[in-house]
Amino acid sequence: MQSVGRRYAASQMRFERPSGSVDPELRAPVVLMVSGGADSTALLVLAATSALDIDDGRGKARIARERLHVLHINHQLRGLDAQEDEEFVRDLSDRYGIPCTIRRVDVAALAASRGSDGNEENVGREVRYAAAAELANNLSEQMGTPRSAARIVTAHTANDRAETFFMNAIRGTGPAGLSSIPRRRNRIVRPLLDKTHAELCEALRMRGIVWREDATNEDTHYLRAFVRHEVMPVVRQRNPRVMTSLSTTCDILSDEDAYLHAQASRTMRDLMRRSSEHMVALDAKRLVATEVVIARRVVRMAILQVSPEARLEARHIETVLRLVAVGRGSVALPMAVDARVEYGLLFIRASASCEALGGTWLTVPGSAQLDAARELRARVLHVGPDKDVVAMARSHGSEWMGQSVLLDACACGIDPTSGGRLWVDAPQRGEVICPLGMHGQSKLLSDLLNDVKIPAADRAAVPVVHTDPRGEVLWVVGVRADERAKVTPATRWVVELTVVPTG
Repeated sequence: MQSVGRRYAASQMRFERPSGSVDPELRAPVVLMVSGGADSTALLVLAATSALDIDDGRGKARIARERLHVLHINHQLRGLDAQEDEEFVRDLSDRYGIPCTIRRVDVAALAASRGSDGNEENVGREVRYAAAAELANNLSEQMGTPRSAARIVTAHTANDRAETFFMNAIRGTGPAGLSSIPRRRNRIVRPLLDKTHAELCEALRMRGIVWREDATNEDTHYLRAFVRHEVMPVVRQRNPRVMTSLSTTCDILSDEDAYLHAQASRTMRDLMRRSSEHMVALDAKRLVATEVVIARRVVRMAILQVSPEARLEARHIETVLRLVAVGRGSVALPMAVDARVEYGLLFIRASASCEALGGTWLTVPGSAQLDAARELRARVLHVGPDKDVVAMARSHGSEWMGQSVLLDACACGIDPTSGGRLWVDAPQRGEVICPLGMHGQSKLLSDLLNDVKIPAADRAAVPVVHTDPRGEVLWVVGVRADERAKVTPATRWVVELTVVPTG
C-alpha cells in the first residue's frame, strides 16, 4: 500500500549510490514470458529495443540486454501448432540475442490426473508461473542478485484487464476480483497494461514482424473467448474508450482493495487466539462485532492460511459468518477445511490439522519426538536445601507458559543417578488425573480438557506423560501436572520436562 506521495513519485524515483556500485535491482534477471502471440511477441521486441517500466524504481527505461531471458512453455495441447510456436519463439529470441528457455509440459495429462479439480486453463497458468519462478530463482543465483530483485514480465494488455474484469463479474466476485489484473504482484510485473491489443499489433506490423495465432482463442466455449468476442464488442459500441475507463476503475479498486486487506490483516492479528500450520482460532465474539466488510476478509484470510488452495466463493464466507453470529455449529468448506465455533472461538482447520500422537518412551535424561513440529526433552536436576523448590517450580511453569514443568523425580519413578524412562501418549478414554491444586481429588482427563476449552478435534494431539503405558498420569502438557507428582519442600531431585519446537 502506498501513500499518495509515494505512489506518484515512484515513476520519477532514482537511486543514488556510491560511485562504482550498482543497485542489485538493475542487475537482476528479467524473465519475459513469451507464448508467440501478438502481445507477447510485442513484449519481447519492446523489451529488446525500447523502454519499459518494470517497477525497478527507474520508471520507463531501457533494460540491459544481459538481464533479459525468454521463457516459453509448450503445453503440448495443439500438436504441430504448439511445436511451431516453440520454434517461432526460439528464432525470435535468437534474432534479438536473448537467451531462451523452453519447457514442455503435458498439461492435459496433468489436468486429468487432478480429476474434477483439473482445469486445463488453470493448470496451464500454474505451470507457467511455477516455471517462471524457478527460472528467475536459478538466474538470480547465477547472477549473484537477490531473488526478490528479479522480475517476471508478462504481456497482459488493457484488453486482458477489461476481459478479466467482466469474467470475474460474471462468475461473481468481490473488490479483489474486480481489481482484475494488477500492475505488479510480488516479482510479476505487467508493463503493457496501458496498451491495447490493437496498438501492439500495429506496432509489430510497422516493424514487419509477424506473430503466431492460437485458434483456441476463437472458441467461445472458453469464458475469456466468450467475453472477448461476444461481450466486449457490445460494450465498445456504447463506449469506444471502455479499455481506458476500465483500466482506471481497476487501478482505483486495486488501491482500495490493498487498503482493506491491510485493515483486515491487522484485525486478524488482533482476533487471533491460537494458530498452527493447519489451524487458526479467532475470537468469535469480537469477530461478530467487526464491520462485515472486514469480517468477510478476515474469514477468507483465515481459511486460506490453513488451506492456500481452497477455492472459496462468497457463499462459503457467509456460511461461516452465520455460524459466528449464532455462536455454535460447524460447516465443511472446500479442500476438506472445517469451520467450527466452540468455546467462544472460531476454529478453522485443514484436514491434516490434528494428527493423533503415537505412544513412545521418553528416556530420562533424553528426548522424544512428539510430531513433526515438537520435541519433548527431559533432564534431572538437583536442588540444594537452601532453595525454595516449590516457588522455583511455580515460577518455572509461569515463565514457560505451561510448556515446561518441574516434577518430583522419585514420584515419577526416576532414579536421580541412573535415570529411567516415562511413557508419552495421547489422552485415553476413561483416563483419570488428580489435577494439581485440587488436593488429591480425581477427575476424568476428558473433563479437564473440556474445562480448559480444548476442542475435541484437537485433543488427540495433546501429549500426556505417564509413569508407564498403564501407569499414572504425571503431566498433561500445556494443561496441568498431577498432584501426586508435584514437588514438595522435601524434594531434592526434580525432573524437568520441556516441549520445544523443531524443524
